[in-house]
Amino acid sequence: MNYNQPAGPGPPGRPLTVADVLALPVLSAGRPQVVTGSTRLDRPVRWVHITELTDPASFLKGGELVLTTGMPLPDEPAGVRRYVDELADIGAAALVIELVRRYHRPPEALVQACRTRGLPLVTLTEDVNFLEVTQVVHTLILGNQADAMRRTQRIHEAFTALTLRGAGPEDVLRAAAEMSGHTVVLENLVHQALLCEPSGGTTETALTDWERRSRATPPADRTGRSGPEGWLVASVEYQGEGWGRVAMLPAPTGTSTSTASPVFGSEDVTVLERTAMALTIARLIHTTPWERTAHRNALRDLAEQRHRSPADARARVAALGLPTENACFIAVLADIPTAEDTAKTEARLPEELRTTGTKALVGRLAPTRLGILLALRPSQPWRPAVEQVSRAAHGVAPGATLCVGSPAPALADVARSFREAARVAEATGPGRPLPTDRSFHERSDIGLRRLLFALRDDTRIQDCAERQLGRLIDHDTRHGTDLLSILRQYLDAAGNKTVAARASGLSRETVYQRLRTIERILDCDLESGEQRTELHVALSALDVLRAR
Repeated sequence: MNYNQPAGPGPPGRPLTVADVLALPVLSAGRPQVVTGSTRLDRPVRWVHITELTDPASFLKGGELVLTTGMPLPDEPAGVRRYVDELADIGAAALVIELVRRYHRPPEALVQACRTRGLPLVTLTEDVNFLEVTQVVHTLILGNQADAMRRTQRIHEAFTALTLRGAGPEDVLRAAAEMSGHTVVLENLVHQALLCEPSGGTTETALTDWERRSRATPPADRTGRSGPEGWLVASVEYQGEGWGRVAMLPAPTGTSTSTASPVFGSEDVTVLERTAMALTIARLIHTTPWERTAHRNALRDLAEQRHRSPADARARVAALGLPTENACFIAVLADIPTAEDTAKTEARLPEELRTTGTKALVGRLAPTRLGILLALRPSQPWRPAVEQVSRAAHGVAPGATLCVGSPAPALADVARSFREAARVAEATGPGRPLPTDRSFHERSDIGLRRLLFALRDDTRIQDCAERQLGRLIDHDTRHGTDLLSILRQYLDAAGNKTVAARASGLSRETVYQRLRTIERILDCDLESGEQRTELHVALSALDVLRAR
């Protein structure tokens, strides 16, 4: 295996490795050949040691690149094996032997012993100045150590700045991912992934089957690697007790970036430790439960289709505990009279739903509007489930108005369901009477209003309303009358003047007189069913336009 690679140490943040040293001009001039351990050249080199002793391990501490001319090697195979065993036991990074003076090819016993112990063996077929090698490598190592100290200092300064300005968990995780080049995930004690900041991969790759993978990763007493995937994990506390943990994931297989490495370095540990500390402090500052914030963000992203892909959306929602396989979804909007009641409902409704076994995400989408996403079995009727949610919401906020979109067979259709629920809410309004058989509004409640609402930006609708009712509205404005309300009550009573008089609280004579005034102003015949229909449509259009 030839090493004619470009010279220079490894990338910043990674210790110098055997491969890096072999690529240096001072060693590549000796035409290095890797005889054994070619898959272990990523071992870090802590120091370089020149030796002509038969027992060099007694002077080593581990991590050394051992240089020798081969002169002290024992002649008998047993002595060679003992020589290699001592180097392997102490943790030497590699053995480099010069084939110039004593040997012109490596002894077979040496090759076999190194292969058995997994110790990289490298031969040099040209004369190399070992002293110059030590000077170059030690300079690089010391330089890397100084750089590492400066980078560590910058890490501490960055997280200190985040803490001082009261940064939230999103900012903290984003900084951790940028500094480390690794995906970082925050989870609570029940293994729900509340935040994910992907780096070098996707949310889908990071969060797919999250709960099972997380439960297979045992907690650690201190920051360190854990579990079958080798996550780097650190605990996050709240008021002195464990609240959750933050996990840094290895780079996905096949990923190659300048900042990410499958093996975590000391700087990654520092980043994760400071991340956990910053999150612990942020948890004290930001009193809104982070689970609630995670639900809000997930619902907003679903409603506004802000995910990179449907697969990312499924992985994220599943990691929050909502079933995504073999499920259909219903979007519900709950409009609540006050922001205080909205906050109270957002806090209590999830627990109310959990007691009934209802799977849902609940989060505030606006100051007085909650979004609720239900996950149901495909065969499960959705109206009883929404009725159950409605009863629970009214139990917390009696003045709540719930509107529902049509069922979404896949998570990618949830945005459409939320849009339909919003249209129902806008078209019905909080004062719209509910059907007798349920406590929520759906699309079928809209009728003519839904059609007019869908066409509300069409200038022909606006022209119709103004042409039919403009003169009457102008009259009310100039004279301080309320003939438009009388017309509405008359039309709502299907042309029954007695019912209209009762609804308005006026005498029949007064209502008759005002209806004649309306006929005169609008130049119409209110006894005509066709003209009453036109006026009713114009009034409905006016309501839609004013509601907007």
